[in-house]
Amino acid sequence: MHEMILCKLGEVVLKGLNRRSFEDKLMSNVNRRVSKCGNFRVYSKQSTIYVEPKDDECDIEAAFESCKKVFGIIAVSKALPCEKDIQKIISAAKEYLACEMRAAKSFKVESKRADKTFPLTSIQISQQVGGALHQAFPTCEVNVHDPELVVHIEIRDDAAYVHGPAEEGAGGLPIGMGGVAVSLLSGGIDSPVSSYMIAKRGVKLEMVHFFSPPYTSDAAKEKVLSLAKLLVPWCGRMTVQVVPFTEIQEEIRRNCPEEFFTIIMRRLMVKIANIIAQRNEYGALVTGESVGQVASQTLKAIQCTDAAAEYPVFRPVIGMDKKEIIDIARKIDTFETSTLPYEDCCTVFTPKHPKTRPVFDEVIKAEQSFDFAPLIEKAVEGTTVKLFRIESKEEQE
Repeated sequence: MHEMILCKLGEVVLKGLNRRSFEDKLMSNVNRRVSKCGNFRVYSKQSTIYVEPKDDECDIEAAFESCKKVFGIIAVSKALPCEKDIQKIISAAKEYLACEMRAAKSFKVESKRADKTFPLTSIQISQQVGGALHQAFPTCEVNVHDPELVVHIEIRDDAAYVHGPAEEGAGGLPIGMGGVAVSLLSGGIDSPVSSYMIAKRGVKLEMVHFFSPPYTSDAAKEKVLSLAKLLVPWCGRMTVQVVPFTEIQEEIRRNCPEEFFTIIMRRLMVKIANIIAQRNEYGALVTGESVGQVASQTLKAIQCTDAAAEYPVFRPVIGMDKKEIIDIARKIDTFETSTLPYEDCCTVFTPKHPKTRPVFDEVIKAEQSFDFAPLIEKAVEGTTVKLFRIESKEEQE
């Protein structure tokens, strides 16, 4: 039998009558992610998704890394299946974990017997496998309290499985089970992290980026597209809608009081996102705002921004400090790209003294000094779309 991947389900197992739909979506997501690594059979049994290579051309290591980034999976391990016979299990453990046993100073065996018809108990399995391994690798001592290596034996309905410690999965819920939301992707540190966090709750994302040439460069736009590409292994297939925003920002500067530039700009961004969400029947907006981080993210300013929204606005990092956000950005590999020194539209025409406690009626009055509706419609119509997705192995070649 060939090495395969076991993906343990997380929150999905807590679902009731709709659990099957969650499992089907999760299997579909896993199948799509590992398709770039070769020809795999993906199926589900006993709260586990099995990823089994169909031929020797499959890249099991790449598939393993991909599975760790699929939301809905709590733990991932590479395992060797074998016959449900104690001697076959011992032989498989000796062969499959030989390198790990030689490298470790201590070990223990943990066994789970889902198939209760197997003649040995979990404790007996652990004792026999542990004794045989210690005899084969005498430099590796048995330590049941604080071992360096844990050998896992699982007796399931179809086969026995031998594997080392599982690695942490992405957790959360399968992408696509939580509907679709529009995420405002600026190019900074916060918005990619917000996108990742809301995707973890099963929400599929469509990105919107506001582009203001010549004040922002093509390099700045490419930076945002690079961020979207980095999010695909976590968030799945997505499009980035690039909205031309120059005219709107210039009219804000010409017609509105300087202290309201940023808050009015954010309100108009939300209005454009409303239209995109409405036309595509999406269910929410997502932003990277964190309370008190900048002038436009005070409670009063957020209140003014929310008033322009026609959909729920999710702010996953709202209560996080910058270090917490950066830690997640490093984990998902967006930090280095986010910190590239390119301007985005949020830094264009930044007021010297922005209102940190804007009065809503004053903001509305300032915004109504110019009719932005035609420019909003023009910006939406001028939007360009870029698609990002996982490539199959054939497409990569």
